[in-house]
Amino acid sequence: MTTEAKSSKPIMVCAFEGWNDASQAATNVIRHLIANYESREIRHIRTDSYYDLQAARPMICHVTGQPRIIWPQTTFYEITIEPGVRLYAQIAPEPNYRWIDYCRSSLRIADELDVSEIVTLGSMFADCPHTRPLPVDESALRRGESSIRGGAVKDSATHNNGRNPYDGPVGIPTVLDMVAEQEGFDTNSMWVCVPQYLAGDECPQGTLQILSRLSKILGVQLNTGTLPQQAVEWKAQADVLSNCNDDLKSYIRHLETNYDLDQQLNQLGDGTVPRGDEIAQEAEEFLSHIED
Repeated sequence: MTTEAKSSKPIMVCAFEGWNDASQAATNVIRHLIANYESREIRHIRTDSYYDLQAARPMICHVTGQPRIIWPQTTFYEITIEPGVRLYAQIAPEPNYRWIDYCRSSLRIADELDVSEIVTLGSMFADCPHTRPLPVDESALRRGESSIRGGAVKDSATHNNGRNPYDGPVGIPTVLDMVAEQEGFDTNSMWVCVPQYLAGDECPQGTLQILSRLSKILGVQLNTGTLPQQAVEWKAQADVLSNCNDDLKSYIRHLETNYDLDQQLNQLGDGTVPRGDEIAQEAEEFLSHIED
């Protein structure tokens, strides 16, 4: 189902394995798109001097009985969402060296593909409960303007609901964002928070929520496939885990309280809930009407 699908130049969606990919929630967005739509590999960036092969080791596999070495590399895909709507995707292990050169190589490919917008995806472990929607921070920059949607937390170790800009270590998505902005691309960065107490599992709920945000950018309702059912099972498994551990259950209740309080404060800040002075004014007007 298409809702005002974009007919302009395609976007390129980028995700990187490693530090920027808690529970694989970010890279699984691209894997999901590749699996559910017509897609083909169109470009690669070889390992060359970008990777420490002791950290990102090559793999051996046997094809038709013959051993083959699979080297870590960047792969670019063309993905057709529907007739007239396509996007490009970049997926790779986070490089170890020469990040600026790597980003420029990526953007040269984006330029060759006539891409106008770079969308980077990330996921991070945070103090958030699995029983609530996972926080997603999104920041966007259009040429000639600066805008922020939903906060501007990038590569943050904890979620702060956008109240303060993040200062601290960053990963390749943030560097790619900044280099892309300098080279004239529109950019959009999306980060989902994943409960740190579920660090050992993949997080389909996080993947599903990023996919929903991506649908809004494209103007197309993306196929969610089995992600909703996987998200239900993920939550059920987390419920079982918490029910077997009183300390964890208490911790999650604490996170729920903080989450709900943050939501109320955000509503107050957005003006969707009456402020105290507005309530007082309405009360005075009501009493004045009675006296008259």
